[in-house]
Amino acid sequence: MTWAIPAPAQPYLPIVGSDQRFPVRRIFCVGQNYAAHAREMGANPDRELPFFFSKPADALVQDGASIPFPPGTSNLHHEVELVVAIGQGGANIAASEALEHVWGYAVGNDLTRRDIQATAKAAGRPWDMAKGFDRSAPCGALHPVKAVGHITQGAISLSVNGETRQSSDISDLIWPVADVIAYLSTLVELCAGDLIFTGTPENVGPLQPGDTCVGQIEGLGTITTRFEDS
Repeated sequence: MTWAIPAPAQPYLPIVGSDQRFPVRRIFCVGQNYAAHAREMGANPDRELPFFFSKPADALVQDGASIPFPPGTSNLHHEVELVVAIGQGGANIAASEALEHVWGYAVGNDLTRRDIQATAKAAGRPWDMAKGFDRSAPCGALHPVKAVGHITQGAISLSVNGETRQSSDISDLIWPVADVIAYLSTLVELCAGDLIFTGTPENVGPLQPGDTCVGQIEGLGTITTRFEDS
């Protein structure tokens, strides 16, 4: 078999302490999974069923990258998140067994064109262009579970140009990792290589050309992204 056009490159994440790479298949994201963030977005913070949206795997941005400021927006927002990498797939996974499917964890930043999202919400349209645009998923290197264990608590924060914007704790997730995996696996069959961005704390906010954004999770290091000043 030969390809009619050159095959696209395989998206991947580096692995801390290894020269191996983790191939990425799909990226799922959980919306409004911290109560305070749900409130700031005008939603009900009670523990309702989680909802999901997606980003293309090739939206990944490696740590330390400088990227163009996204087109079509005047209100780009940062959203620091715990990222879960699936190493063993499955459907209808029990919450009690869900963490067995986790390969590792990383720090991510769910970049959002908030103005495009607001327009889409008001019109009842999909969020794709607000969430799944080019280079919308900065993500740090993966830390294997065998090295760091399972991340159920720890400080999560984000700064812009050295000023702290977001600050919370992983323990404040409305739906913890095991529950997210279990419920998502009732909607789609998860596969090795899938990533799950698990939601962001409160105080999401705007970014500008020239900004440097640093997300951090205790025990997982940082993800740094610079936005080119055009």
